[in-house]
Amino acid sequence: MADNTVTLAAVSGAHGVTGEVRLKLFTDSVDSLKRHKSFNDGALTVKSLRPTKDGAIARFAEINDRNAAEKLRSTVLTVPRHALPKLGEGEYYYSDLLGLPCVSTDGTDLGTCVAVENFGASDVLEIQKPDGKKFMVPMTLEAVPVWGEQIVIAAEFVAAD
Repeated sequence: MADNTVTLAAVSGAHGVTGEVRLKLFTDSVDSLKRHKSFNDGALTVKSLRPTKDGAIARFAEINDRNAAEKLRSTVLTVPRHALPKLGEGEYYYSDLLGLPCVSTDGTDLGTCVAVENFGASDVLEIQKPDGKKFMVPMTLEAVPVWGEQIVIAAEFVAAD
């Protein structure tokens, strides 16, 4: 697995006039962000971070006013993959699945995992076939019995052409 960066949040806009920003979280909670002192290879240093009902509010040492905060809109906050906590059995980070080759349980090449979504019930993998068409598969043990160096998809969950 290549060591890369993982996006944990994105700046959705300024908050107030002192340089704070609103964050959209891509983690389970603000606590997942609090373990990191800086983001984007040290470009943004956390001074404070607090939860809101729909995300978080952050203050960065490098941002001192609303104008600077507004310029951060749409900026993603990343950390190196190696800085994330170790995973337990059966757990995964979305970023670890993206780009993995996908095969069916009978060995057929299905393409590549290009996205992981969650619409409420469970995670869903979006697979792009070699011909460019895409299909989705629920990330359940029944549909995806194995993942690691590649994603193995049960034949009955493979989309027909």
